[in-house]
Amino acid sequence: MLSHNQKTVKKMNIKRISVYAGISVLSLFYTACVKPTVIPRAENKNTPTAFASSQDSTNTAKINWHEFFTDPNLIALIDTALKNNQELNIVLQEINIAKNEVMVRKGEYLPFVDLQAGAGVEKSSRNTRTGSVEDNLEIEPGKKFPDPLPDFVVAARLSWEVDIWKKLRNAKKAAMMRYLASTEGKNFMVTRLISEIANSYYELMALDNQLEILRSNIRIQQNALEIVKLQKQTAKVTELAVRRFEAELLKNQSHQYFIVQQIVETENRINFLVGRFPQPVQRNSQNFNDLVPTVVKTGIPSQLLANRPDVRQAELELAASKLDVKSAKANFYPSLSIDAALGLQAFKASYLVTKPESMFYTLGAGLIQPLVNRNAIKAYYYSANSKQIQAVYEYEQKILTGYIEVANQLSNINNLEQSYNLQSQQVQTLNQSTDISIQLFKSARADYMEVLLTQRDALESKFELIETKKQQMNAVVNMYQALGGGWR
Repeated sequence: MLSHNQKTVKKMNIKRISVYAGISVLSLFYTACVKPTVIPRAENKNTPTAFASSQDSTNTAKINWHEFFTDPNLIALIDTALKNNQELNIVLQEINIAKNEVMVRKGEYLPFVDLQAGAGVEKSSRNTRTGSVEDNLEIEPGKKFPDPLPDFVVAARLSWEVDIWKKLRNAKKAAMMRYLASTEGKNFMVTRLISEIANSYYELMALDNQLEILRSNIRIQQNALEIVKLQKQTAKVTELAVRRFEAELLKNQSHQYFIVQQIVETENRINFLVGRFPQPVQRNSQNFNDLVPTVVKTGIPSQLLANRPDVRQAELELAASKLDVKSAKANFYPSLSIDAALGLQAFKASYLVTKPESMFYTLGAGLIQPLVNRNAIKAYYYSANSKQIQAVYEYEQKILTGYIEVANQLSNINNLEQSYNLQSQQVQTLNQSTDISIQLFKSARADYMEVLLTQRDALESKFELIETKKQQMNAVVNMYQALGGGWR
């Protein structure tokens, strides 16, 4: 038979369970009334089956950059940059931060267990119920509780939010997706770093060749000036011709210092990317004009999804945003938490060991459902929806950007090849014209202005030929980057 007190406790427990059940049903009904935002699906865009002027399925981006670049000086620069570049090292720390965030999210849905050890003292007023009760209680016959009353406790406490709706596990998966996305971001950073170093390296070689061409032209003009001075002494030309030749010589002598400054700035840009203080950059620029651009195989557009780190990064961010929506939606549902404690507590420290009655334990569970002031939960949920839509558009943008970059560089490589062949013929023609003009000038069959203009045209054509060669090499590097190569 149950006593009166036991019956009362039983009725209270039944009543409490009924209240919790009623709240749960009401909350689930209210949650069902919340109209979720409809997430538009990403359009399945019809990507081309092949790039323009390309039918192969082999992608050059799969080649390791050690094999793609053959210049040992350039390879040494890239190797050093991958170790010392400050921006890349910053990105590596961001990866560590994202990895730690995964650990945080994983720990949130596991039970928390704490150890507690403490001591204290309490003096209750005798004019209160607690104080008057303590004053009349006895530990043993004729022996009262100490006054003030010490309190010693050693206990283990557990708290656990049961992840019924996978809110915490989805948050952990989203953190994992963002960790993987940060890794792809690092790969994209490596790709851009390698391309920037290679482009700057070829620019430096082009400047070396332009400076050498200019100095060679200066020597030719110095010889021409001496000839004009001799002809003036024989009254074949006037002082005007001497001054024009001298002015052209001074202009080119002045221009060489602008090229020297560009060389210094380009070297220091490479030094910055490599992560070192200003110093000369080792290179061999003598055979720059003889460099043959590497033949690049574009593959098919769908391979961009597998090779371009920025596209994969956007894809992982999209997957993480989808999990964020699920986690945010779970905030509308009830949350169940379990709390427990087990330990020893007494007013005398020795009792913790000698008195089994000092042991205590607690166990409780709570069901919490937000009913009032849910605007914050709704706003969080709607923001997660908007971020998912944003991630969809960013993913589409990355794919479109990758395809356009490849298409542009394909056209650029073809056009630069045609342009370089024609400019080579132009340089040969103007070199012959320069020799002819000097011979005609010596025999008084050509005007000095024809010599000056021919020399000027020949110099400009050589500069343009070097510039086109540099653009050819840069176009190949940019194509390698656009295809998603360089990070392996």
